[in-house]
Amino acid sequence: MTELTQKRIRRFRSMKRARVSLWIFVAMFFFAMSAEVWSNNRPLLMSFDGQIYAPVFKDNHPSVFKQEGFVTDYRKLATDWSVWPLIRWSPEEANSAVNTYPSPPTRDNWLGTDDRGRDVLSRLIYGFRYSIFFAGSVWILSFALGTAVGAAMGYFGGRIDLIGQRFVEIFDSLPYVLVLLTLVALLGANLTLLVFVAVMLGWMRISLYMRGEFLKLRKREFVEAGRAQGIGTFGILFRHILPNATGPLVTFSPPEIAAGIYTLAILDYLGLGMPAPTPSWGELLQQANSSFTIAWWLALYPSLAMITVLTTLTFIGEGARVAFDPKK
Repeated sequence: MTELTQKRIRRFRSMKRARVSLWIFVAMFFFAMSAEVWSNNRPLLMSFDGQIYAPVFKDNHPSVFKQEGFVTDYRKLATDWSVWPLIRWSPEEANSAVNTYPSPPTRDNWLGTDDRGRDVLSRLIYGFRYSIFFAGSVWILSFALGTAVGAAMGYFGGRIDLIGQRFVEIFDSLPYVLVLLTLVALLGANLTLLVFVAVMLGWMRISLYMRGEFLKLRKREFVEAGRAQGIGTFGILFRHILPNATGPLVTFSPPEIAAGIYTLAILDYLGLGMPAPTPSWGELLQQANSSFTIAWWLALYPSLAMITVLTTLTFIGEGARVAFDPKK
């Protein structure tokens, strides 16, 4: 770790709100990625007829437990002992014990149920997984494409730079949300299509910043020394210049992830996002819009989750900008 990197880490850690926000986001990410351990309708560990099973990791046919049908009902299973998740609901499972849907928060459903009787807390946890997967995929792929285009424009210059900037201007002039909604409405909604379209419409800004970084660094002494040693173009671009041009990549990453999260929420709210019954924050907010007077929890808890995530990413981005500020 270089001295400059250590200074950047110290500057980031000096901002308490950025440091706390990072821990909050990491905790939410951890719970979302390990959602099956915290929210599931199958035991984590159980004993049946003296045999140990881990249904949350490997499901078993009902005949193994002397049940009929195609799906094992672990709630009705007479086990020797069992260890259940903290939340005993899967995101697609409806609570048939409640009288009306949606139902308010109870001891069984801590944050209530939606209009199909599904547990809201479970859908929030699993919904964040899909949101972060979409936002992370768009962030990585769009930054990779934008960095490659920006590096080529900034390093080679001339005709490549001229033609590349015209392409950037063309793509940048497209109305992002309108084009995204139109393509999804025409081609249908699935995660792969949403990521592809979002990447094609979102790589331009980072390419301009990376063009500026490569344009600034291409005449530096270490680049000339690399050429003198016979290092190829690819090596100079991505082994020497790119590590010194990471400022925009780091500082723009938190806002880009936040944009991906609320973009997916908007699409799900409009019914053009993830196909049902995929858990989604936007779908819960859409349900709240149609039944706010009788289901306030459908508006409150998804909104709090969205505000928390976007606020933490905003503070993390602020800390990253301070850490990578060249004036400091």
